[in-house]
Amino acid sequence: MSQNDLVIANQAFPATRADITSALQALGSTNSGPSAPSTTYANMMWYDTTSNILKIRAEANDAWINIGYLDQSLDTFKILDDTVVATTGGVTTGLIGDQTTATWQAGTGTTESLVSPAKIKAAVIANAPTYTQPTSVGAVGTYAFLVRNSNTASITEGQSISGSSLVYGSVDAANPYIYETLVYGLSGTSPSGTWRAMGKTASGLPTKGTVYLRIS
Repeated sequence: MSQNDLVIANQAFPATRADITSALQALGSTNSGPSAPSTTYANMMWYDTTSNILKIRAEANDAWINIGYLDQSLDTFKILDDTVVATTGGVTTGLIGDQTTATWQAGTGTTESLVSPAKIKAAVIANAPTYTQPTSVGAVGTYAFLVRNSNTASITEGQSISGSSLVYGSVDAANPYIYETLVYGLSGTSPSGTWRAMGKTASGLPTKGTVYLRIS
């Protein structure tokens, strides 16, 4: 650790030599010390041994700018939190640091920065759309057993059909002991909207019933 005003006084040679040596040692140690050098210059480097922070003097010589943290225990250089990332022209493009959980949950910030997996999870949960399962009969998103009373071609799974050509129905056994004999119970009521067949039917039969999902 050494600091010097970096001004070589006009003096006898032994003292001059000692002054030069002190100045060079100050430069070689980055003006390190527990407090700032008493004499400062623009763009001067100083290693603060109290906080282990490497600093540079502002060009206006009115403040110290922190550069980084020197971990003397691990012998490593550490970037300071919220270090601004910029282009060579000084335009800010982000920061090397963390932002609050609330900032990530809001999902509106544009500052590029570091984020932990936990905060990503919290942001996803906070911005996840809510969904309420529809329960009323015939509502979009509900299923129904519907019948198409027509001799047209078979209905295939995934086919979309207007509700006006369908009616609510059921499958009933004409004889509970003879399951081959089934009849469709028809309500005569047509649902609104458009429905997607979730099953398929055979062709050539006058009545075709399967499960439908209302999609619109």
